[in-house]
Amino acid sequence: MAAKVEVNGGGGKSDVSAVSAKVPAVAHPLAEKPDEVASNISYHAQFSPHFSPFKFELEQAYYATAQSVRDRLIRQWNETYLHFHKVDPKQTYYLSMEFLQGRALTNAIGNLNIQDAYTNALCKFGLELEEIAEQEKDAALGNGGLGRLASCFLDSMATLNLPSWGYGLRYRYGLFKQRITREGQEEVAEDWLEKFSPWEVVRHDILYPIRFFGHVEVNPNGSRKWVGGEVVQALAYDVPIPGYQTKNTISLRLWEAKASAEDFNLFLFNDGQHDAASGLHSRAQQICAVLYPGDTTEGGKLLRLKQQFFLCSASLQDIISRFKERRQGPWNWSEFPTKVAVQLNDTHPTLAIPELMRLLMDDEGLGWDEAWDVTSKTIAYTNHTVLPEALEKWSQPVMWKLLPRHMEIIQEIDKRFTAMINTTRLDLESELSSMRILDDNPQKPVVRMANLCVVSSHAVNGVAQLHSDILKSELFANYVSIWPTKFQNKTNGITPRRWLQFCNPELSGIITKWLKTDKWATNLDLLTGLRQFADNEDLQAEWLSAKMASKQRLARYVLQVTGESIDPDSLFDIQVKRIHEYKRQLLNILGVIYRYKKLKEMSPEERKKTTPRTVMIGGKAFATYTNAIRIVRLVNDVGAVVNSDPEVNSYLKVVFVPNYNVSVAEVLIPGSELSQHISTAGMEASGTSNMKFSLNGCLIIGTLDGANVEIREEISEENFFLFGATAEDVPRLRKERENGLFKPDPRFEEAKKFIRSGVFGSYDYNPLLESLEGNSGYGRGDYFLVGHDFPSYMDTQAKVDEVYRDRKKWLKMSILSTAGSGKFSSDRTIAQYAKEIWNIEECRVP
Repeated sequence: MAAKVEVNGGGGKSDVSAVSAKVPAVAHPLAEKPDEVASNISYHAQFSPHFSPFKFELEQAYYATAQSVRDRLIRQWNETYLHFHKVDPKQTYYLSMEFLQGRALTNAIGNLNIQDAYTNALCKFGLELEEIAEQEKDAALGNGGLGRLASCFLDSMATLNLPSWGYGLRYRYGLFKQRITREGQEEVAEDWLEKFSPWEVVRHDILYPIRFFGHVEVNPNGSRKWVGGEVVQALAYDVPIPGYQTKNTISLRLWEAKASAEDFNLFLFNDGQHDAASGLHSRAQQICAVLYPGDTTEGGKLLRLKQQFFLCSASLQDIISRFKERRQGPWNWSEFPTKVAVQLNDTHPTLAIPELMRLLMDDEGLGWDEAWDVTSKTIAYTNHTVLPEALEKWSQPVMWKLLPRHMEIIQEIDKRFTAMINTTRLDLESELSSMRILDDNPQKPVVRMANLCVVSSHAVNGVAQLHSDILKSELFANYVSIWPTKFQNKTNGITPRRWLQFCNPELSGIITKWLKTDKWATNLDLLTGLRQFADNEDLQAEWLSAKMASKQRLARYVLQVTGESIDPDSLFDIQVKRIHEYKRQLLNILGVIYRYKKLKEMSPEERKKTTPRTVMIGGKAFATYTNAIRIVRLVNDVGAVVNSDPEVNSYLKVVFVPNYNVSVAEVLIPGSELSQHISTAGMEASGTSNMKFSLNGCLIIGTLDGANVEIREEISEENFFLFGATAEDVPRLRKERENGLFKPDPRFEEAKKFIRSGVFGSYDYNPLLESLEGNSGYGRGDYFLVGHDFPSYMDTQAKVDEVYRDRKKWLKMSILSTAGSGKFSSDRTIAQYAKEIWNIEECRVP
């Protein structure tokens, strides 16, 4: 229960009427002065009520404040799309299964540059902006880097005044909320929509039919039509995305699935068949219930496929509708790619390809060649992974069942591609079976979604230079030989507003002071100006003070959510990301276990010479990923022992930070001093948290993987703690391992043996440890090279300890880390997409 607030600091607990007595309830939707802002907040508390009128507590104050900010946004939002409608520029539509937005209140207030007005207005209620912002729940629309990248991209599109939209799904329960118990991770449904989101606006006039199942009818003239099955409705909810210090405010359009009143069978209901009467309503609700529902059953696979098609079909119907609105029929469809750019964020929206073909041929009457020309010129594809399990392959029988017309179209694309290879590229005939879209293996026939994207898109990009090089030289090498100009690199970026300016105000203020400008927030390359001051003792002292403020804030947060007290004078060492074997949280915790064992063996005098360290790990393990679940359990078991050991806990603490999300990251990243980005080389496409840590003056220990390669180039190699095998080494090392040539480091064996001794409890960690053992075989053979990289990792961690003791050197490296982060702005990434893939231009609201 939120504490009741005092109005004007006046001692009495307050209801809404008392609030409006102190601060008049007057609508001021465009208020700029604190008095008017306060009146508008008071107005929303009284006249946009969502709670009983007898209390005005922190939660109610948050909703009233958010609605007041939304008033400002709605005007800009309407003006933006009216302007786009008048100018009719080419627009980009970004399709993604995930958008990890984070809290909207502080971001909107910061982008609109109205912090002071709202801070002062809330003071009139005896409230602080920070405590109001804490009431907001993160929108549960994503899971990890894929969704956070999409959100950074929307922020940059709006800031750069680009005509654009985001399209996603409105998940009611998200992926899951993570709780940590003595048994490890527990998953419960997210409750972000339990009350309501003040940021979304339902568009009751934007409603599209989405069909599943059914069959294909062939008309006498040879045209085809998908009919029958079941039809649900896609209803639009729009979330405003304001640009930074610009009028442009774009939309994230989220689709909700629903059935109509006509689909409720009153006769069956009155006959007592209640479930049967509302079957379609129930099935519609399932579509947007959960992000990535389990897919081990056919029902789970069908539901995931439904989600993906639902997103693609609703979005494309909306895009086509908008295209037609601006034109008088009959439509000139060759114009479509000059007005529309569709970007597929990974393979999840691949069904946009056959769906656009279907809409153009079956609904609009285009022939195959014309529809294919339009589709291939419109759609571009971003690849985010080289992991085989993440390159989606859908069962052909499941797809024939759910989407029979789309399977016909995919079959035809595959047939024409095969014919093209057979007639023009005889040298590729031996490779054709792996290049085809359809894998017709009789045991397990599948559709290869990445292949469909590559064959059908006009542009394919990776998300870091190393990743794009691997795509071109390995994963898609044969396609590159056909279409060499189709493949590009677009190194990821992050928004400097959310990830430095707003989440780290102390450091931001220092940067602005020393650069004598705040323009770095939209021109991050200006950070290079800090390099000339890296040795300056005054800057180093201020930098240290800012870092300490962030560390103290983080220590308070950790105490609040875990009950663990951590020392801000220790080295704060953080690894936060999705729990996955290739990201190697296991390497991290094995290193911690070895450190703990050595500390236990030292004398008290020897311990005093060590560098005290607090290791924090956070991230969600997918519910069915057994080894990831075991890793979470191990981190917690190690923490329980280490943190309660009086001999050692002044020198080492281990904390698992629960329910990692954007808001948690906004506390963790500014407070971190060392960050671990230690994936097996060649496996992480990019990473973006590495960019966030680096931007905030945190030093990285990492492998030459993903964007680490470019970060190290930009900040210079002496400011990066490098270890481990390179991507080029990995295949050879795996082969040597299979041949029994691996000789484990004694420290690695010692750490595993220590776990098996039972010191961390009775849980059976053998299956996890066995994955690191043997030379080959499923679940064995250390595929991710934890054992190979362990000695190099431990030696580099010893170097970290040594450098941290030299405060002046560490601070200089920290400053240079921030100074070299200019390249990693999502503004730069999006400007490159706009110019080199989408061919769209600024459309600034006057």
